[in-house]
Order: sequence, then C-alpha cells, then structure tokens
Amino acid sequence: MIHWRPTFTEKVGQIKESLLELLQSLKARGSTIVGYGAPAKGNVLLNYCKIGTDILDYLTDTTPFKQGLYTPGMHIPVFPESRFHRAAVDYALLLSWNYADAILQKEEPYRQAGGKFIVPIPKPRIV
Repeated sequence: MIHWRPTFTEKVGQIKESLLELLQSLKARGSTIVGYGAPAKGNVLLNYCKIGTDILDYLTDTTPFKQGLYTPGMHIPVFPESRFHRAAVDYALLLSWNYADAILQKEEPYRQAGGKFIVPIPKPRIV
C-alpha cells in the first residue's frame, strides 16, 4: 500500500493557509494582534503570507537598531518591547518561534493577565 505524504511545498502552503485563517478570524472578532520579535525568519514568514498592518498593529523587538524602523516588504513598524508591555494586546504572533519556551517563560505575566501567543511553526497554534 502506498501512503501519500505531502511535499515540503504542500506543508508550507498548509501552514500559510492555517495561519492566515487563524489571524483573520481573530482580527474579525476585534482582537488586537502584534508581532513579537523582528528576526529575519519572521520577516520571511510575514512576506510569504502577506501579513501586514491590516492584521498586525506593529512588531516589538529588543534590538535597538530595529526599533523605529519598518519591516522590509510589509512595512510594519517596529517598536521597543516596552510598548508591548504597556498596551492591551490580546495576541502576540511569535516570530522568534525557535525561542518559544524562553519567551513564554519570560512573558508569563502577560499570559497570566490573559494575553496569548500564536506560535506559527511547525503548525499554527495558540498558547
């Protein structure tokens, strides 16, 4: 018996579709969503999925030289982490997903206050 397995391209397309459905449904409910982190890999995801300011209000990053600038391609503003902590944010799209465990631990107060993270890789999910 031959078992069909999706190709890499198909898997990537499924992630894109699932992530966009999730983000668009949250936004349609009036949720505030920001991007957490501004790494190159996160920017690739944003551009591939065409996620812009219609979905993300802004990105936050701890790197001073990224703050006050815009992401390449989608032109999303990047602010210091302090803005994330001051604002009432419902969901944060985790763009540094390879550091998810450390970030979730660091942002435990945000989570205790009701904030949630969206981890896009390997499969979009809310934590």
